[in-house]
Amino acid sequence: MVGNVDDLVVFRRAYVLSLEVHRASLEWPRAEQQSGIASQLRRSSKSVCALLMEGGGRLRRSRTEFARYLVMAVGSADEARLWCRYAEDLGYVTAERGGAWQGEYEQIARMLQGLLSRQQDQSSLDH
Repeated sequence: MVGNVDDLVVFRRAYVLSLEVHRASLEWPRAEQQSGIASQLRRSSKSVCALLMEGGGRLRRSRTEFARYLVMAVGSADEARLWCRYAEDLGYVTAERGGAWQGEYEQIARMLQGLLSRQQDQSSLDH
């Protein structure tokens, strides 16, 4: 059973990365700020954390609901990884930084997938 979502290593990693991405993206071209890559990356990055937090709140009622939110959080991590790739390819971040962000989102997605598997295993034991 997951306790406080804030205590999960995956949540803390995703939160720290979302802050880093947010701060860096504010320096990108103005055209990217409202509906471009900067905006999309900030949204998907924060979505990982928000989905974990919301799913954690629903865990009190249903492991199935929590699992659904974990699946969406994995999707948001994968989306954020794509926006990092765009940012790198368009020259908004260095290859080193873009690659590091992509690697961290990939690791976060793996961690979320592991958490999802544990939740599903636990859910099957409950039945």
